[in-house]
Amino acid sequence: MKLLTEMSEREFFALVGRRPGMYVTKATFEKMAAFLTGYDQHALRHGGDGLAGWREWLAARRGGRGSNLIWPALVLHLAFPNGWDPDRTLSPEEDEQAIRTLFGLLDEFAAERETAQVTAPRTPPMRS
Repeated sequence: MKLLTEMSEREFFALVGRRPGMYVTKATFEKMAAFLTGYDQHALRHGGDGLAGWREWLAARRGGRGSNLIWPALVLHLAFPNGWDPDRTLSPEEDEQAIRTLFGLLDEFAAERETAQVTAPRTPPMRS
């Protein structure tokens, strides 16, 4: 197994997605979203890309609908296309589905970003 410092972001996300309970006390969608938000902020503070473009990518997956939503809400809309109640705690089964969806989408996003980075010069991430 590679050292964490040698992994691409895509490889790291896949590692976390396979065993999320190793990274948070109890694997819930809410805790995984908090973990990834912390990962994003740390990466940005230290010159990495973090999740730059992730929210916009998710909104595009929904045809631009929900572009004003935070990224965890966009993931839940994609995980539960028939709707979900933001005022209700997810059941354990719904948490599992949401986490699977989250890491599946994150893998697609990271794969597209890796491909784009191969074909384009790297520019520093910008955040307002």
